[in-house]
Amino acid sequence: MEKNQIIAKIYGYLVCLVAIITFLICITSLVNAIIDRCDPLHADRNSYGTSVTLVSFDTYKMDVMKDIKTEGDNTKPTYIPDDKTLHSMYEAARNDKIQSTMHGINRSIMVDSLLIVICLILFGLHWRWMRKLAKSVE
Repeated sequence: MEKNQIIAKIYGYLVCLVAIITFLICITSLVNAIIDRCDPLHADRNSYGTSVTLVSFDTYKMDVMKDIKTEGDNTKPTYIPDDKTLHSMYEAARNDKIQSTMHGINRSIMVDSLLIVICLILFGLHWRWMRKLAKSVE
């Protein structure tokens, strides 16, 4: 009987330890997601590996013009978009970045919140069970 109680104690304390570690990791991720939600353009999510900056139209225009010049291998490019076209391209790229970043942030908030609730429930149940087990030994 004593061997079963030792195994039960090890199991109970391990579940509590894993719940605490998972809780701490999820809290960190949740706080980062909430901070990123305040400014999705500066969030480090979904950068797509591009060198185009979407913070302002002027920086976007400079990046696009640099890309056009480097694509042509020092030859004259055949098409340079006007400011109106560039502005509509900028707005479309900016909105896409904001929407995709917000989707990732919202998903992270939902998953982390659910894991936090599960961790709290698991910790509470197992901690209470461990206290009852300790009282029954006395």
